Amino acid sequence: MHSDEHYVVNLWYPSAGARGLYFARGRFRAQDLYLGGTLAIVVHSPPEVLTVEMFTDSGKLVARGQDLPATDDSPMARLTIQGQDVRREDVWPSEEDLGRLVILPGGEIGKLVSWWHADDRSEWRWQLEFYNHR
Repeated sequence: MHSDEHYVVNLWYPSAGARGLYFARGRFRAQDLYLGGTLAIVVHSPPEVLTVEMFTDSGKLVARGQDLPATDDSPMARLTIQGQDVRREDVWPSEEDLGRLVILPGGEIGKLVSWWHADDRSEWRWQLEFYNHR
């Protein structure tokens, strides 16, 4: 993975309508996936089933996960890349996720800079940082 390499991630909700529906599509620097020894991106408010495809800018498949079911009742899902496989774990973000990329429905991507939730998980507060250039 080169510092100037970018990936495109397609998140698909396969259970919507007759043939599914795009949930999000975003582009980011490949090196930003790596944090704390893990290659991962967090998805905000994911559907109960998600298909994930990640490509280089030139269209080469990097990783894929087909019909990944929700694993918990949480506001986020961590998608971890292992080889060419994507694994889903629905999570309440923790300290280890600070600095990790988060993709929002539609495809905007930011970095998680803060996270808090009540012990009973009845409320939460979080902040993302966005950066763009032309």
